[in-house]
Amino acid sequence: MIIETLIVGPLEVNCYIVGDAETREALVIDPGGDARQILDTLRRAQLRVVAIVATHAHFDHLFALSELRQATRAPFVLHADEAPMLANATLGARLFGFVFGTPAPAERLVRDGDEIHVGSLAFRVLHTPGHSPGGMCLLRDRVVFVGDTLFQGGIGRTDLPGGDYGMLMRSIRDKLLTLPDDTVVYPGHGDATTIGEERQFNPFLRPLRTGRWDV
Repeated sequence: MIIETLIVGPLEVNCYIVGDAETREALVIDPGGDARQILDTLRRAQLRVVAIVATHAHFDHLFALSELRQATRAPFVLHADEAPMLANATLGARLFGFVFGTPAPAERLVRDGDEIHVGSLAFRVLHTPGHSPGGMCLLRDRVVFVGDTLFQGGIGRTDLPGGDYGMLMRSIRDKLLTLPDDTVVYPGHGDATTIGEERQFNPFLRPLRTGRWDV
């Protein structure tokens, strides 16, 4: 499996290009800006995009979406519960002082347990609401792309519209901390980490470790 990490856009989103080395098919996960850089990376790696996936529909993860859709003709994939957030992405951007046009609806809406295929690779959708209602992670073997659900030493913020702290903690507890410790975590911002590192050291997960949070 090919994994290229690009830090893109004004809010430094991690955009991931994930490809099958045999078929040269690829996903673009969270195209948060700098479409030319993403397209140039795809060309250099000789990869063909078969789907563009957003872990959630906050504007900072979508800045390059429209240009990528035009350039690649690849379908856009989003969790079904996130469709209303996509429709309000323009308003969210305005609150932070950015201009962002509302993207067209996703061609494919997925739910928990669905799979997204690229070549011989299959990524399982984990619905992880809390940062946003339709936030999702993509899991394959010991690799998981988590968007803004979990970070190295942190968790996604829950003070934005659609955020819910209790729901986020349940998502992390039930969907991510059940994974093996050596599972590599690729977040929406910042450095990669592992489930084991976050289970042991992430201060925001201390209530889960000590049993002081049980909802």
